[in-house]
Amino acid sequence: MNDYERGLAQFKQMVGEDRIESLLARFRAVCPDFETEVVSVVGGRIWARPGLDLKTRSLCSICTLAALGRVSALKLNFEMAINNGATTGEITEALFQVAVYAGFPAMWDALVMLEEVLDGGQ
Repeated sequence: MNDYERGLAQFKQMVGEDRIESLLARFRAVCPDFETEVVSVVGGRIWARPGLDLKTRSLCSICTLAALGRVSALKLNFEMAINNGATTGEITEALFQVAVYAGFPAMWDALVMLEEVLDGGQ
């Protein structure tokens, strides 16, 4: 199995079979090579690595994305975290780490995005 195939299987597990095609279409909309690289590198080389379970990887990703203010990726990673078994309580506790090290406004912005995800994207 090559990196792309491994990454595609990993993303299917994390976002669901019913949503994978729309996600891939978003990744390739403006630049088809972006989709290939995200699936191969992020999914196939990083998320598929042994050593951390998917929930822990999700919580790490959420903290990093929240600290950097990367809202599009943050929304997707909240959805994946929930699919990977993270509870709302675990997610909010992780975000308190963001508040301490990246600022309370970063946590607040993340909580707004989390609320949107929990409300079904409304």
